[in-house]
Amino acid sequence: MDSSWKLIAEQVEKVLTFLSEPMLRISEAKISVISILISLLVILASVRVAKMLGQLVNSALKKRGVDSGVRDSLEKFVRYGTIALGVLFSLDNLGVSFNSLAALGAVLMVGIGFGLQNITQNFISGIILLIERPVKVGDIVKVGSSTGRIVDIRVRSTLIQTRDDITIIVPNSRFVSEEVINDSYTGQKIRQHVRVGVAYGSDVPKVKSILLKVASAHPKVMADPKPIVVFEDFGDSSLDFDLRFWCADLWEMDNVNSDIRCEIDRLFREEKVEIPFPQRDLHFKGGGISITQNPGAH
Repeated sequence: MDSSWKLIAEQVEKVLTFLSEPMLRISEAKISVISILISLLVILASVRVAKMLGQLVNSALKKRGVDSGVRDSLEKFVRYGTIALGVLFSLDNLGVSFNSLAALGAVLMVGIGFGLQNITQNFISGIILLIERPVKVGDIVKVGSSTGRIVDIRVRSTLIQTRDDITIIVPNSRFVSEEVINDSYTGQKIRQHVRVGVAYGSDVPKVKSILLKVASAHPKVMADPKPIVVFEDFGDSSLDFDLRFWCADLWEMDNVNSDIRCEIDRLFREEKVEIPFPQRDLHFKGGGISITQNPGAH
């Protein structure tokens, strides 16, 4: 039995000796299989710890009533900082000194100069977004032709979810260099406009009353500020009105506008309020025929 344990110990010692032997040398650093394995374990552990710390920070700030955008930014900084520390410890375990890191940085700068400009630009833009917070998770934004709700702000890109449940990956640099429309920047409400034209000769006070009634009856239209109706103009074929109201649900505002238009159409039919077709005058010069259709007529 003793000889068997002695044999096993000798084999283990040989394996450890083999794993500890340097495979390669970088300057004064000696890199072995064991040092690589330990470094990988440190990185994996740092990623796990970073996730736990980030969730802990987010939870603690949420209990204190801190804004969701601030919570998300601090959570990401804690995560990235923890992972960065893990990488530094791993490099130190491999024997990579700060001088070596400086040399590596110089090499990376050359690489950036040749082809990594976009990656660096998006990375720096991501940090700017997390610090300045012109947009945050949950905001409804429009960048170029992309419109939707921000679901995540990452180091290189931002994820936008559309109303069709499609995820759009937008480079962070676009949020810094381009015009961004943020409907949620000042709060979760926005004023909507529903424009409608009625025939000439219609009862204007009656039209205004119907429009206000429709807006006030919808559950997602805010009572304060109150809906208003503006008589905008005498159009070519109609009297033009603009129903203005505040919607408390930005994500559903298209459905709210649709509901209000349907209800306006229904009440206009009940109250015999006419929505006219475009009116045109036709003149036939050669035949001496002139056809004129009065405004408000079909």
